[in-house]
Amino acid sequence: MSSGNDCQPQTLTKPAFDEREAAELVDKVFGLKISWIRSLPSYDDQNFHVRVSAEGADEYVLKITNSADSQEPDLIEVQTQAMMFLSAEGFPSATPYLTKDGNIMSLESGGTGLGSKKYMVRLLTYLPGTPVAKITTNAQILYEIGRLAASVDKVLSEKFQHPSVKSLRRGQFIWNLANVPLLDQYIYALGQNKYRAVVEQVIEQFEGKVIPKLSSFRACINHGDLNDHNILVDSCSTSLENPQYRVSGILDFSDMSYGYYVFEVAIAIMYMMIESPDPLSVGGHVLAGFESILPLTAEERGALFLLVSGRFAQSLVIAAHTALLYPENKEYLTITAKTGWKHLMTMFEVGQEAVEKKWFETAQAYTHHTPAP
Repeated sequence: MSSGNDCQPQTLTKPAFDEREAAELVDKVFGLKISWIRSLPSYDDQNFHVRVSAEGADEYVLKITNSADSQEPDLIEVQTQAMMFLSAEGFPSATPYLTKDGNIMSLESGGTGLGSKKYMVRLLTYLPGTPVAKITTNAQILYEIGRLAASVDKVLSEKFQHPSVKSLRRGQFIWNLANVPLLDQYIYALGQNKYRAVVEQVIEQFEGKVIPKLSSFRACINHGDLNDHNILVDSCSTSLENPQYRVSGILDFSDMSYGYYVFEVAIAIMYMMIESPDPLSVGGHVLAGFESILPLTAEERGALFLLVSGRFAQSLVIAAHTALLYPENKEYLTITAKTGWKHLMTMFEVGQEAVEKKWFETAQAYTHHTPAP
């Protein structure tokens, strides 16, 4: 979602290729002729859905990484290899189409932006499905998303190996949940209002109650961005009254980093709350799915409320900061803000004890009744 290993969430690094330039890039780098191309929304990279005239899979996503992240080829290599690894393990993850030189990516210059910046270019298989943001979520898919979050991190942490895996230790990476305190550098983007006050409260409580506990959490590799636009689903039932879904795609590995298992479930809960008509009920279903694979410890459960709040703060503050840099992309950047502020304020108005009680009681009910796969 966001760029850089330092604490800068974003400078003017987003690629600016038009559709003609993107089509020429696919031909030049991958040797494929484009028959159809469409720009896709993105945070700070640039993505195009393309169809090509070739044997086998004919739909791909051309991913042009922002110029800041493009300076870290080891990191992009690890992220791409992780996608290939997960695909081999049976997860619905995209895989790269190799360049004409037989590589998984290529550093290219171009676009209509100022200067001669270079961007890492990949061509990834197109994954079918509907973003979770476009469906009405129910307990069944929320549980499945919780299971997915735990399963992805568990298999990455236990089985994934790569010579550059250390590049995932992204100390000051602004989207790592451990770095919520770094938001104070960007809080100016909110102006002076009630929203700023609640974010300051989140940061203060996070520093006092979460940071001292990090060493007691179980470490792992986090996907780091299992949001409602990065998880695709297919319907697997014909019932309109009680639809059943299965996960058909996992997108965007650019926020991968070393973190903790509890971070992933907190991130998933926060983003699943965004579209829900009953947001406070969401957490228990996601948590139940997660704990069917990886039960949390008492310390991890105790931090969950502030971790979810911390992710709301990250998303809302960084989006506000980035929208100042890219006003033309404000609508996409502030998708979360439309309901995010309301949900964060509600969490603090209801209070940690009551929210946790709702989450934990919902999750506990699953120990007596697990939804059908």
